[in-house]
Amino acid sequence: MPVRKFRSVEEMTAPVEARPYDPANLRAAIALSRTCIRLSRRRPSPGVRKFRSIEEANEARQRLDDSSGAGS
Repeated sequence: MPVRKFRSVEEMTAPVEARPYDPANLRAAIALSRTCIRLSRRRPSPGVRKFRSIEEANEARQRLDDSSGAGS
């Protein structure tokens, strides 16, 4: 998909109207959700974590960031 540049909003084409209850809308939403999940960097395991101090929580967050490549 090429990138298009516009000097003003008036130059932009109107978005295509989606029909309500069209199965293509659901397929597009599912595809977008799958793409977002695949592109997300942080994948914490489910559950609640308890820490004794804010320093301990920050260290755990830093380890998670370091292991996932996020945070730069």
